[in-house]
Amino acid sequence: MSKCDHSIFYRKLVAGTILLVVYVDDIVITGSDYAGISSLRSFLHTRFHTNDLGQLKYFLGVEVNRSKKGILLSQRKYILVLLAETGKLAVKPCSTPMVPNVHLMKDDGNPFDDLKRYRRLVGKLNYLTVTRPDIAFAVSVVSQFMSAPMAKHWAAFE
Repeated sequence: MSKCDHSIFYRKLVAGTILLVVYVDDIVITGSDYAGISSLRSFLHTRFHTNDLGQLKYFLGVEVNRSKKGILLSQRKYILVLLAETGKLAVKPCSTPMVPNVHLMKDDGNPFDDLKRYRRLVGKLNYLTVTRPDIAFAVSVVSQFMSAPMAKHWAAFE
């Protein structure tokens, strides 16, 4: 954890660790010190108007699923919304997110018709690499064309 990150706080004691993550008006409290977590929640409730939503299920586009084997983080819902937004909900999965050995050039192909939409979609794909590192290379390639995206570049994902 960076000493410069002012949205993540932690406390480590013999009883265990407490992590507190703040994002705008959402707070996630987790750790191994259950008594300390309970005390922290009570303290925050006396100082601020808070609602305890129970166990974390969804935070910043990441779903949290618990099982006996552990915790699974996924962006399934995020991906489904992205696929629906791009009209790709019915497409079949492929083994690679990009046509292999494609060499994209800035001046090749036709310009993408909506630069703002392209940038938004590439940003969403970049956020998706949090749980899908397998698409990181393809996303980095299309990110290089943010100033002059082309339909050919977007087609590389299909």
